Parts: sequence; structure tokens; C-alpha cells
Amino acid sequence: MSTSFNWKNEAETKWDNRADFWNRKSKNMWDNGSRKDIIPFIENHLVKGSRILDVGCGDGYGSYKLHGSGYDVTGVDLSGEMISLAKKQPGNEQISFLQGDVSELPFETGSFDGIMSINVLEWTENPLVAIKELRRVVKKNGLLCVGLLGPTAGPRTNSYPRLYGESSICNTMMPWEFGKLTKENNLEYMDGFGVYKEGVKEHHKDLPLELKQALTFMWVFMLQKVGE
Repeated sequence: MSTSFNWKNEAETKWDNRADFWNRKSKNMWDNGSRKDIIPFIENHLVKGSRILDVGCGDGYGSYKLHGSGYDVTGVDLSGEMISLAKKQPGNEQISFLQGDVSELPFETGSFDGIMSINVLEWTENPLVAIKELRRVVKKNGLLCVGLLGPTAGPRTNSYPRLYGESSICNTMMPWEFGKLTKENNLEYMDGFGVYKEGVKEHHKDLPLELKQALTFMWVFMLQKVGE
């Protein structure tokens, strides 16, 4: 892997270039697709009026949905182009959006009641650093809703070049690895659900947790900050 490869810069450029493409598909993802159950899931765990940080907010449509459900929302994304789109999104006038890196968030410790971070950590160079940063900015006993791509997700092909020793901005962390990593770093698993492709039969969803996660397009975690 090239020593001149700058993960952050490469990731920022990639998402800047994909901003318009993402903007065209995000509304349907949140309203009807793979992300449609995330806001209701958060509503089951965080009281309305809670201050929530949307990390990796993209074009801001998920932030818009959160705000519409009665939450005080701040959105942050590595991509300046995404943040520009988020600020222009109709209905987002009362949401604060700013550019920032999940591994070095521009917020004070304990600033938020909760965090939503969907399909972000699989695009970080060092997931543990990002996890600790998410934990830092949430309040004591605060909640983190994290969506992590499972092994059946097409976007996982973005990490394939690493098998040739080539640079890639997509890591290979799987949901069960993320679960273990968070447990070892004072984040307690509270609840979760899987998003599956159509070929997964209903009875497969009664399998043990690790096997269910092995079939997922995405697993959505609800974690609570514990310890100090």
C-alpha cells in the first residue's frame, strides 16, 4: 500500500464527487429503502427534543427526517459538497450543518444526547479511533445509533483492492467485529435490527445474532455509553 496515500483526503474527494449521485438516491433510501426503519427505531429509544448529532449526514435528508420527528439536530460530514447540498435542502433551515471528520469531531465532550451514524465507520481508516470519538461527544448514558454494512452489501466491494495490496478507503470491519469492539470500549448493546436483501427468508431472522448479522445488508445498532 502506497505510503503517500492519504485516507482522509481520498475519502473527502470520493464523496465530493459522489455528492450529486447520492443526493438523487438518498430520499428514497430514507423514505422507502434500506434506511426507512432507522428514524422509527431512534424514536423508540430517544425522547423527542433530544440533541442528536448526525455523523456522516451526507446531503442532509436523514437529518431532515430526524428534525421532522421532533429532535434538535446537527449534521456533520467529511465532504464539503455534501454539506453544501444539506444546507440547500428545503426544510433544513433550522438544522446546523458543518464539515468535519468522524475521527476528529469539532465538538466538546458530552455535547449530545444521542448520535446517528449510518454507513460511516466502514469508510474510516481506524474504526477504533472513530468509535472513541463518537463516544466522547455523547453525554453520559447517551445513545448511539450506528448502521454498519454487512457482508451481503454491494458497497463492500470497495475494499476488494486491498487484497492486491492497493489502497482503498473502505475497511473490512463486519458487524460482529464492531459489536465486540464497542463492548470492549464501554458501549453497551441495547437493541438492534437487520436490513436484508429480498433473498433472505423470514425464518432466517430467528437465527442467533451473529448468524443473522452474517446475512445482512446492514445491521443497525443501538448502543449506550457506559462507564466514566
